[in-house]
Amino acid sequence: MATVWELDLYSRPILDERQKKRWEVLICEGFQDVKAPSQERFCYSKYLANTEVNSIQLQQALAEAIEQAPNPPNSIRFFRYQMQNMISRACEEIGIPARPSRRTLALQQWLEQRHRDVYPTHPGYTNAPSPSVAAPPPSPRPLPDALLGQQWALVTLEANAFAEMPEWSIDFADAFPPEMAGVTPDTPIPGILIFSPRALPLAGWLSGLELAYLWVEQRQTPRLILETGAADSWILANLTTAQTQTEAQNFEAAKRAANQVHFIGVQTSPEAEAFTGFWLLQELTLG
Repeated sequence: MATVWELDLYSRPILDERQKKRWEVLICEGFQDVKAPSQERFCYSKYLANTEVNSIQLQQALAEAIEQAPNPPNSIRFFRYQMQNMISRACEEIGIPARPSRRTLALQQWLEQRHRDVYPTHPGYTNAPSPSVAAPPPSPRPLPDALLGQQWALVTLEANAFAEMPEWSIDFADAFPPEMAGVTPDTPIPGILIFSPRALPLAGWLSGLELAYLWVEQRQTPRLILETGAADSWILANLTTAQTQTEAQNFEAAKRAANQVHFIGVQTSPEAEAFTGFWLLQELTLG
């Protein structure tokens, strides 16, 4: 299985002797399997002065991390919209593909832990709020006509069903251990199944988008929206009937009860036993 790293480069709530914010490089191995990790995942951290924030210093930090890691990365994900040029340049220099993604569960959990347990222990700690990391709100785009599903259905699966996912027949997939997202085995996980005779190209296209999460946009005609990458947004379905609108409300309620964990599956038809694509997702508040 390919090794995917999750990377962050940003200021932290710590002031140095010049009363300037310290910056930090964080790198960790992402969750790439529904099985819980049997050992500690690789993590790397390095503080930088604000005068050292450039692609050369980041490239050096990446080289140090690769030297220390048991397995070098095949690719790197990062979520900071503001830092994408610097991160992309540093990763390009060391020959590792990097892509903006809000699919950074392991990194977000590590950031939460450091904000709670690490940064407050530093002498220069400050609780002043950090600037927002959010990208400009995107305007949802329609899916390409050739990739529209012919049918779709909102469904649920118990979290313990995903333990069998390694045995499923799937062409394109990405998942994480549900328990790592704070989900108990008996929790119903909501999701959408998309059925299309062009399931394979649809799943292949989705696999290249860095799927982030699904949500229901409430408007005169509600819509099911798919968020991807750092700032992309797609209209997955228009909810034009009272039944689909009720199903969408139930989907959002189930997603909240499952700590925002949900899934997308792609199949050729409702009768198909195999998946051409399957992704376990979590809507995250980015740190």
